[in-house]
Amino acid sequence: MMDRRLLFHEVLCDVLGSRNVYFQPPSSIKMNYPAIVYSRDVIGNKYANNRVYLSQMRYSVTVIDKDPDSPIVGKVASLPTSKHNRHYEKDNLNHDVYTIFF
Repeated sequence: MMDRRLLFHEVLCDVLGSRNVYFQPPSSIKMNYPAIVYSRDVIGNKYANNRVYLSQMRYSVTVIDKDPDSPIVGKVASLPTSKHNRHYEKDNLNHDVYTIFF
């Protein structure tokens, strides 16, 4: 799973166009914006013959940007299996939350 997560991290860095991508960052981290923050959500298993034959990790991915019309939002939305969950504003920053299987 770790190698797959690191690959996902690189995909998110490419989408963002910078290294401001953070996996489950502790509160002590000072983030630079725009940024993408992601964390594990659930593991999606598919079964056949009472066995798991496919297992994928689902991540919660949040795009954080000062720009309410950030082009990053559309880029993350176009990733395979991406599903937009909600938008909210906090501390003068726009947050768009997605779930993505990878």
